[in-house]
Amino acid sequence: MLTFSWWNRFRTRHWLLLAMLGLLHGALLLGVKSPWAHPLLLAHLGLFLIWQPLWSGESEVGRGALAFIILAAAVAMFWLNWWTIAFWVTGLFGLVGARVFAFRDRWTRLLYLSVMVYLLAALLLWVVPNLFAAQSTMESSTIEAGRILMWYVLPMLLLSMAVFPISDEPVESAKTVDFIYSLLLFMLLTLVVLGSLAFMTLARLDYLDALLRSLFLIALVLLALGGLWNPRFGFSGLHMMFSRYLLNVGTPFENWLTELAEAAQREPDPASYLRRAIALLEGFQWLSGLSWQSPDGAGHLGKSSEHEVRVQEGELRMTLYSRQFLNPSLMLHIHLLAQLIGYFYKAKQREQSLREITRLQAVYETGSRLTHDMKNMLQSLLSLTSIAQSSEQVAQRLLQQQLPLLTQRIELTLAKLQHPHTTSETTQLALGAWWDALQLRNQHQSIRWSAPDELPEKQIPAALFDCVLDNLLDNALRKHQSQPDIAISVEIRTEPLRLLVCDSGESIPSHIAANLLSRMVVSESGMGIALYQASRWAEQLGYRLRLANNQPGRVCFELGTEDRRQRTDY
Repeated sequence: MLTFSWWNRFRTRHWLLLAMLGLLHGALLLGVKSPWAHPLLLAHLGLFLIWQPLWSGESEVGRGALAFIILAAAVAMFWLNWWTIAFWVTGLFGLVGARVFAFRDRWTRLLYLSVMVYLLAALLLWVVPNLFAAQSTMESSTIEAGRILMWYVLPMLLLSMAVFPISDEPVESAKTVDFIYSLLLFMLLTLVVLGSLAFMTLARLDYLDALLRSLFLIALVLLALGGLWNPRFGFSGLHMMFSRYLLNVGTPFENWLTELAEAAQREPDPASYLRRAIALLEGFQWLSGLSWQSPDGAGHLGKSSEHEVRVQEGELRMTLYSRQFLNPSLMLHIHLLAQLIGYFYKAKQREQSLREITRLQAVYETGSRLTHDMKNMLQSLLSLTSIAQSSEQVAQRLLQQQLPLLTQRIELTLAKLQHPHTTSETTQLALGAWWDALQLRNQHQSIRWSAPDELPEKQIPAALFDCVLDNLLDNALRKHQSQPDIAISVEIRTEPLRLLVCDSGESIPSHIAANLLSRMVVSESGMGIALYQASRWAEQLGYRLRLANNQPGRVCFELGTEDRRQRTDY
């Protein structure tokens, strides 16, 4: 095994680059027929292997890669000619040009731009003229100009690059190579060389004229491509077409995304959606198998291979196996597909959680209402038992009045518990009858009642009004225990129907009053959900419960049917 790990300690990588270019320059000056060209090029190749950004410094070169390097070097040295030199310099130009924008340091960029200028000048003005020296149109003046360039101008350029204040290259920058950009530069420079050869052969032009024509035509083509890259005059642009092409992996990406979105809409739960998404992945020809793990289960499809990619999106972990080596473009697509599947999978999980929360909320609201009903009935029973212990005559009269009402409420609550889906919570009762029953069951409390002489024959949901009034009166009576001097009043108004429960105690703190009826609040004597549930119930039946007044000595709650946009303080 051959390893380059010890070269990580070699901090001056740009000196390696300059030494590599110096050896190449010496070999170009001597020519391919010189006996010194072979050792110089072998030393140049060795420095290139140390400098190259393709393998990381700590990686090991296996036997296969080592055999390939030795074979390529031996073939190049055995068939060394100007065509081999031209191919190698063109490849170096593409490799160096692909790394220019990988650095943030201005001097480092300038160094690589200078190297590109050096390689381009050496190729077009020395290597290619010697390559085409056999052509009858090649002038000796061109060779002489290239010799002057190689002996005087380009060495000065190399010396100037040696004095650049270059900082140490970051590890991630030293390994950065844009292969697409490198390939484009290689093909572009190859086109210049072959285009010049074509003009020299077909048009019988000298090399400089052929080179200028090739450069001019390539510049026109690049200008036209640049104009067509962005959308113009109703044309979508080559950029859109190129992006659409890149987003195709075996099948059109748009069709696959549409099927994935339809599966997310049709499947009712995350597990079935995941099975459908995995089935869609099986259609890719490059995929030999895959396995997945999720909270909804795990599985394996197809065959495993040595080319695998592991991706994780939230709680979903997937391993995809490919029939061939996974290039960077395919890796990008795999991660994109996994992100899309994971995104829809998490959306289905949230959707299922919301459904469960909605069911629990319905159970919670029903149970909360029944709990408040039972609490109010137990409080009524406690009051009756307390009064019954004081006087037999009073107890007998109160029991005769209250027990039928209490029995009716117990029967209604039991019916709700036995048949929660069939029992209606909107049992209608005449307003006058409900008002009389309310006063009757609270006649032993110190409450001032106020109502018109004649109440309209209006039907109201008795369960809602009982729940709201019992909670408001219970809160006011609790307040009366800590503030004995306050007065409690219940007032009913018509057109529109409004029911007011007021006390003359202290006002409710502003931070509690702001959220009292819109959400659960912290309560010292309960769970803080009674008024919140009563308010939600009233909204469902077309009524409104609000804090109408919150002034010291005047705290009023209102239950009514008036428009929500109307605000009246009492």
